Amino acid sequence: MNPEPGAQIHHTDPFATPAGERSPVRRLRGRLAATVTLWTAPGPAGLTVSSTVVAEGQPDRLLGLVDEESDFWAAASAAGRFAVAALHPGHRQLADRFAGLFPAPGGLFATGSWTSTEYGPVPADATAWAGCRLDSSREYGWNLLVEATIEAVELVGDLPPLLHHRGRYRELAN
Repeated sequence: MNPEPGAQIHHTDPFATPAGERSPVRRLRGRLAATVTLWTAPGPAGLTVSSTVVAEGQPDRLLGLVDEESDFWAAASAAGRFAVAALHPGHRQLADRFAGLFPAPGGLFATGSWTSTEYGPVPADATAWAGCRLDSSREYGWNLLVEATIEAVELVGDLPPLLHHRGRYRELAN
């Protein structure tokens, strides 16, 4: 017997952690919408990051939580600098690729258009990016808290940000 066209075999993810066993802290984090960014470093290497904070001051600073075992962190710590680009809704596949959720035949930077910077490659259609000098890092929870000084900022266009909320990408409603 064949299922009806469009019928789903499972109405839920069969591999999902049962509701009663899910971490309340992880569930809280999922309810805090976050802008999706792409962190890149000379090498090149990159990582999708949704835990980024910009702090204005003298000097202007950027903080974020990254995976200490990522290729991005190895490249950024070796170079002492990196770029952070704000992603927009047209970057969903790019975000998944750099998060390791989408195949990257030929490497992470093999597709799309890139602008070379001294801080790392930046998507050519990025509407905002910052060049950062690495200041410090330390273990923070299961991540690495990275602190950097913002040395360059480029703003082009005004597309809405790509957001991550409750495990899915979202867009701002007009």
